[in-house]
Amino acid sequence: MSSLPENYQPPDPSSLPTGPLDTTTSAYGFSHTMIRIKDPRVSLDFYTRILGMTLVRVMSMPAGKFTNYFLCYPQSAVPDRDNHDQLMGWLWQQQGILELCHNWGTELPESDFQGYKSGNEPEHKGFGHICVFVDDLHKACDRFTTLGVRFKKRPEDGQMRHIAFILDPDGYWIEIIQKSAGDKEVTKN
Repeated sequence: MSSLPENYQPPDPSSLPTGPLDTTTSAYGFSHTMIRIKDPRVSLDFYTRILGMTLVRVMSMPAGKFTNYFLCYPQSAVPDRDNHDQLMGWLWQQQGILELCHNWGTELPESDFQGYKSGNEPEHKGFGHICVFVDDLHKACDRFTTLGVRFKKRPEDGQMRHIAFILDPDGYWIEIIQKSAGDKEVTKN
């Protein structure tokens, strides 16, 4: 049941800001998103083997008892990981990096850690999902099924048949779209 007033209208898109008004932001770009994970072994397997991302940097912070794992779809050759300065210069020019943060010990059975909230639970609405594009939505979904990936929504479910949602090991939603399809219906070959 919605608590919206009966006459509610969302903001008119033409009245909303649409882009940078200050030219000093012209060189800005989207760097990364960080999500917390319970078990790096499971999550890194999922993001590298299932989604094909590349682990490009591991940053352990013993004082804080956490490790960050930086993954991406490299837009150019990954520099030698032993050349820290070159790697960092390259890494911070990439866009769409996924940072997985593992707080040490959450994966241990004796920790009684219950897991993170995905942001899509009714009482914790907030963060929604990340999105990955694929060459062929249906082939990708067939592959995910074969690999035992959990689905939140398959393309044939509901009205939006041009997208799927899979779940990562921590229950975060990952939207899967077909490259260049936009919001158009994708037909199965």
